[in-house]
Amino acid sequence: MDQFRGQARLPKFAIPKRYDIRLKPDLSACTFAGFVAIDVDIVGNTNFIVLNAADLSINSASVSYSSSSKVLQPVKVELVEADEILVLEFAETLPNGIGVLDIVFDGVLNDKMKGFYRSTYELNGEKKNMAVTQFEPADARRCFPCWDEPACKATFKITLDVPAELVALSNMPVIEEKVNGDLKTVSYQETPIMSTYLVAVVVGLFDYVEDHTSDGVKVRVYCQVGKTKQGKFALHVAVKTLELFKGYFAVPYALPKLDMIAIPDFAAGAMENYGLVTYRETALLYDDQHSAAANKQRVATVVAHELAHQWFGNLVTMEWWTHLWLNEGFATWVSYLATDSLFPDWNIWTQFLDECTAGLKLDGLAESHPIEVDINHASEIDEIFDAISYRKGASVIRMLQSYLGAESFQRSLASYIKKHAYSNAKTEDLWTALEEGSGEPVNKLMNSWTRQQGYPVVSVKFKDQKLEFEQSQFLLSGAPGDGQWIVPITLCCCSYDTHKSFLLQTKSETHDVKELLGACQVVSGSSWIKVNVDQTGFYRVKYDEELRARLGYAIEKKYLTETDRYGILDDSFSLCMARQQSLTSLLTLMGAYREELEYTVLSNLIDISFKVGGIAADATPNLKDDINQFFINVLQFSAKKLGWDPKQGESHLDAMLRGEVFTALAYFRHDLTLDEASKRFHAFLEDRNTPLLPPDMRKAAYVAVMQRVSTSNRSDYDSLLQVYRETDLSQEKTRILVLEVLNFLLTSEVRSQDAVFGLAVSKEGRETAWAWLQDKWDHISKTWGSGFLLTRFVSAVVSPFASFEKAKEVEEFFAGRTKPAIVRTLKQSIERVHINANWVQTIQKETQLAEAIAFGFGMLSLPLLEAVFNAVILQIRTGVGA
Repeated sequence: MDQFRGQARLPKFAIPKRYDIRLKPDLSACTFAGFVAIDVDIVGNTNFIVLNAADLSINSASVSYSSSSKVLQPVKVELVEADEILVLEFAETLPNGIGVLDIVFDGVLNDKMKGFYRSTYELNGEKKNMAVTQFEPADARRCFPCWDEPACKATFKITLDVPAELVALSNMPVIEEKVNGDLKTVSYQETPIMSTYLVAVVVGLFDYVEDHTSDGVKVRVYCQVGKTKQGKFALHVAVKTLELFKGYFAVPYALPKLDMIAIPDFAAGAMENYGLVTYRETALLYDDQHSAAANKQRVATVVAHELAHQWFGNLVTMEWWTHLWLNEGFATWVSYLATDSLFPDWNIWTQFLDECTAGLKLDGLAESHPIEVDINHASEIDEIFDAISYRKGASVIRMLQSYLGAESFQRSLASYIKKHAYSNAKTEDLWTALEEGSGEPVNKLMNSWTRQQGYPVVSVKFKDQKLEFEQSQFLLSGAPGDGQWIVPITLCCCSYDTHKSFLLQTKSETHDVKELLGACQVVSGSSWIKVNVDQTGFYRVKYDEELRARLGYAIEKKYLTETDRYGILDDSFSLCMARQQSLTSLLTLMGAYREELEYTVLSNLIDISFKVGGIAADATPNLKDDINQFFINVLQFSAKKLGWDPKQGESHLDAMLRGEVFTALAYFRHDLTLDEASKRFHAFLEDRNTPLLPPDMRKAAYVAVMQRVSTSNRSDYDSLLQVYRETDLSQEKTRILVLEVLNFLLTSEVRSQDAVFGLAVSKEGRETAWAWLQDKWDHISKTWGSGFLLTRFVSAVVSPFASFEKAKEVEEFFAGRTKPAIVRTLKQSIERVHINANWVQTIQKETQLAEAIAFGFGMLSLPLLEAVFNAVILQIRTGVGA
C-alpha cells in the first residue's frame, strides 16, 4: 500500500462513472450515516481500488466490489489520514470493465464550515442546527468516499433521510418524497456528469421566493424564515443573468432548476454548486431599508459570478487545480459583464479596476505565484484561492479581450464551451480556441502572463518626437526582477481620438510619434501622453518627469477618463512604495485630485491615503497630525458636494461615495465630522429607523464615535456593542465588527466566518493585536484549521508592521508553528513588513532633508530643495487649497 502514499493525484486504474449516495443527517447529535454505491470502470491491471476519504468512519465489513461475474471483499481496508485516501486491497486482480463498489460509513456534522457541516440559526428564540455541504476544493471526501478530483466526473443519484418538517435541497429537483413518521425520504433526479466538488446538500427550515426564466427554468432564493423580502433583489438578478449568459455563451443553462440559498455560517462568499448555489447572507440578501448601496452591488456581482460558473466551471471544468484560474478568473471577469448589462448606471467596469489593483498588489511580491501553479497536495489548494487566481486571472482575460476584440472573443468562448461541455479543459485549450477564432498568436502572447509570476513596469520617456519604452519586472520591494512579457501597449496623445497600439515583445523599443502628435505638439503646455489607455493592460507605467507633470495638469483639467485618472494615481502610489518615485511626487499628484468626484477614483485615493498616512506616521510621528490634515483638505471638496444626507435622485455611486468620504474624514479625526457623527449616532440609538443615519453612513458614524472612546469614556463603545447584539441584519454586524476588541472575536457571539472582519486594527493597536495573536494562536489554529480563513489572521495582523525587527520576531514565532496552509501567506506577510520598513527609511531620509532645508542647512541644488520642501513640508502642513 505504500506506493499510494504521498502522491499528488489518485492512480488512474479505476474510473468512477456514477454515484448512488444515501445520507441520513442527525441534526441533534450532529452526526450523519451514509451509504454509497459507485459504478467503477476498471481500466488497468490492479488488485487495488484507491479513492479519497477523510474524517469518516468506514464500516470495513460493508465494503464490497461486484462485477458481472463475482462479488469480492477486500482483504485489507486502510484509511490513510495524512493523504486523505481510502486504500482497498483485494486478494485477486479485479476484472476490467464496470463494477459496483459499495461502502457504508459514518461521519460528524463538523463546525469547520467544510465537508458536511452544521450551521446554526434561531427560530422563535430557539437555537437550531441545519446541515450544509461545502466541498470545494477537496472536501467531498469528508461527506462520502469518492474520487475527489475535478477530472473524475460522474453522475450523482442522491437520496436523503431527514426530519419530516424540514426542507431538503440538492443539485437536482425532487422526484419523490415519502413520509414515514417523523422522517421523510427525499429522492432527487440524477445529475448530469459533473465533478464531486459541485455536489451539494442543504437540510434546514427555510422560506423562499420564486420566479422563472423565459425558457422555463425555475429559480428560487431560499433564506431563513421571515427574510424572503431580502431575497427578491438576488432573484431578479439571477433570472436576468441566466438569460444573459444563455445568449453570451450560446448554450442554455443545463439544469431544470436553480436554487440559491443563504447560509448563516459560510466560510467563502459563495459557492457555485451545480443547481444549488450557497451564499453568505451578506452576498445574497438585500434589505431596501437597512442595506447600503455597496451591499446591493455586492449581491449583484456575487450572484453573477456564481451563475457564470454554471457554464465556466460546472459545464466545462478545469482538469486540475493548477488551472483554477480558468474557473475563478473568468467568472470574476464575466460577472462584471453581466452586472454592467443589468445596471449600466453603476459604471461597473470602472470599478473593475479595484480587481486589477488587488491582483497587481499581490503579484508585486517576490512571494507571489504564477497564475498556473503546480499543486502537489490537497493541503496546498486553499492558498491559491487568492487575488492571483481571481483578480489577476480576470485582468489578463480583460486584457486579452481588449486586444482580440469583443465579438471575436465571444465567438471563440462559445466554441470552447461547446467543444468541452461535460468534460474538462486546461488553460491551453482555451488559448487554442481563442487563437483559432481570432487568428492571433494567443498561446505565445498569454503564456508569458500565466506561466511566470509577476508583471512589468513599462518606463516611458519622451525625446526628440520619439517615445522610448522599456519593460522590467515590477517588485514592490524595489528589487530588480528578470521577467519579460509580451505587452499590449496602447497610448493616446492629447485626445482619445489620437491613439496607437502595438505589442512590446522585447526589453525596449523606440517609437516615432511625430505623425501621431500632429497638431498636438508636446511642446505646448496643455499636451499630454497617456500609456495603457483605460487601464486594460495588466502592467504599471512609469513616466519621465515631464510626462508625469503634464498628466497632473490633464487630471486637474479633467481631460482624462476616470479609469485613466485612477490608473495614474495607482501606478504612482506603487512606484512610491517601491521607492522608484518620491513621496514628494506622490503628494503633488494627489493634490491634483482635490476636486475629484468619481466614486472609483476617489475610493482608491482614500485607500491610498490610509496607507500613506500610516507609513508616513511610522516614519515621522511628529508629522502625523499634519499628514491627517493634508488628507482632510484633499477630501473637503467632495465632502461639501455630497453632504451627510442623501439627495433626491442621486446616483448609486454617490450613495456609496458619501459613506467612504465621511468614513475617511472620521478616520483622519476631522473634528466637524466627529461632532456631526456623534449627534447622528445618538439619534440612531433612540430610533433605529431615523433618516439621520441611513445605511450608507452608518460605518462612518461607527468609526467616528470610536475615535473618541477611551477606558474612561467607553459609553459609545458599549452602545455600539449593543447595536451589534440587537441587530439581525448580517450586513449591520459586519459594519460594526471591524471596531470590536479582539477577544470578542473568539466568543460564541461572533460566527467563525465573521471573525476576520474584526482584524483591521489601527496603527496604535498593532502591537496589541500581535500579542493577542501569539497568545491565542493554538486556539485560532485549531478553530480555523486548514481553511483559507486561517491565512487572514496571519496577513491582517502581520502585514501592517513596518520594521525589520518585527519581521524577525514574526519569523521566530512561526518557526515551529508553520503548517502547509499558511506557508505562502506567512512569507508574503513578512515580505510586506520588509517593504514597509524600507519605505519608512526612504521617507525618513526625504523628510530629514526637508527639515534640514527648513533650518537653513540645505546644501543641494535649489530646484531639488524647493521640491522636497514644498511637497513634504508645506503641502502637508498647509494642506491642498488651504
